[in-house]
Amino acid sequence: MISNAYAMAEGASQQGNPYSGIIMLVAMFAIFYFLLIRPQQKRAKQHRELISNLKSGESVVTAGGIHGKITAVEDAVVTLEVANGVKIKLNRGSITEVRQ
Repeated sequence: MISNAYAMAEGASQQGNPYSGIIMLVAMFAIFYFLLIRPQQKRAKQHRELISNLKSGESVVTAGGIHGKITAVEDAVVTLEVANGVKIKLNRGSITEVRQ
């Protein structure tokens, strides 16, 4: 019985690799970067390009699900025609998709 207690005490006093904690943190950051941060940055870049390339006459869909045709493009505002004679003004950032 004494030998079992002595063996347990020896195992507790041994320490692992001092760099294992740092390696785990770097690995976790790499996983988060490649699975979360990088894809989000890619989507944001695509959305910025979509917004900067808006032109009159394109059919678009807004974040609220409104389908319409662009009639005027200003710096921060886009005018959509959603029905004959019905025009609404929206922020440029609310355009999510360009339809053909």
